[in-house]
Amino acid sequence: MTTAPLPTGAPASLPAAASAPGPTVGLDIGGTKTLAVLLDAAGDVVAQARLATRRGGEGVVAGAAHAVRGVTHQAGIAMSDVVGVGVGVPGLVDPVTGTVRHAVNVGVDGAELALARLLAAELDGVAVGVENDLNVAALGAAHLAASDADAPRGPEGGTDLAFLALGTGLAAGLVLDGRLRRGVGGAAGEIGHVPVDPAGPRCPCGQHGCLELYASGSAVAALWPARTGRPAPVELFEAAAAGVAGAAEARDRYASAVAAAVRMLVLSVDVPRVVLGGGVAQLGEPLLAAVRSALARESETSPFLSSLGLPDRVRLAPGRVPVGAVGAAVVGRRAATAPEPRP
Repeated sequence: MTTAPLPTGAPASLPAAASAPGPTVGLDIGGTKTLAVLLDAAGDVVAQARLATRRGGEGVVAGAAHAVRGVTHQAGIAMSDVVGVGVGVPGLVDPVTGTVRHAVNVGVDGAELALARLLAAELDGVAVGVENDLNVAALGAAHLAASDADAPRGPEGGTDLAFLALGTGLAAGLVLDGRLRRGVGGAAGEIGHVPVDPAGPRCPCGQHGCLELYASGSAVAALWPARTGRPAPVELFEAAAAGVAGAAEARDRYASAVAAAVRMLVLSVDVPRVVLGGGVAQLGEPLLAAVRSALARESETSPFLSSLGLPDRVRLAPGRVPVGAVGAAVVGRRAATAPEPRP
């Protein structure tokens, strides 16, 4: 196996409808599970798998290689036919060098992990690209949206959307004109740390009253603590539907905070679609209905907001395939063609 450095790419995006020179594999590596998909040359998902994540630098590389081989075997193709592999991973990712730092959820902290180079060596030289997990989710949502008849388009014809991750924290991935927008410092979409109440509680980031304190999954747990051991969002929405005292008010308060995040994204970059993802989005239609209702209520007193059609811009992340892994496969497509970096 070769150990020479290989092109890691700096995946910005790839128009979803474009074909690749061959199949690509995408991995979304999380703290407990790794989701894998294989895209054919046309960009269609032909195989997917779910495996337990291996922790630590060596574990992450070995587990990723195992996942790639497993999904290619499932698809019935030879590993030598794969032209690119993309990996979405938490932590501080340098997409140019393919390195990862401070991915504490997967046991990678302290020393920098040369994930792209090491995984490429394990896979006999296939091109590997690495990207932050939120960014691959945005790319995956854009890739899947491109097949919709009402797919949002930017002025240059590329897919336009924001992926709003409602998890432990709150942040958005931005795809503008079919390209991932990171910003010059990688902070594009970090709306969770925009203060919305200067008199509010202190945020771990050091500011006060950040939006993340009101619209994240952690915010639901603070608003309506779990009482049966199930996820707090599930308990809250079920209690609201059952008429439990105070639950409907708490649900609506949370939905209004998520609606504020949607409004912030639309007013900042005017995306025609905001896709709700992350753990809280697994609530599905009840969450979507609550957020749309909040946006409609807020628009009633503002002709300006009403003119923007905010409720119609919100969607749920597709549940049929793992969005992050699909986006990682798009990163793999880009790694296979060694694109030029773009901020």
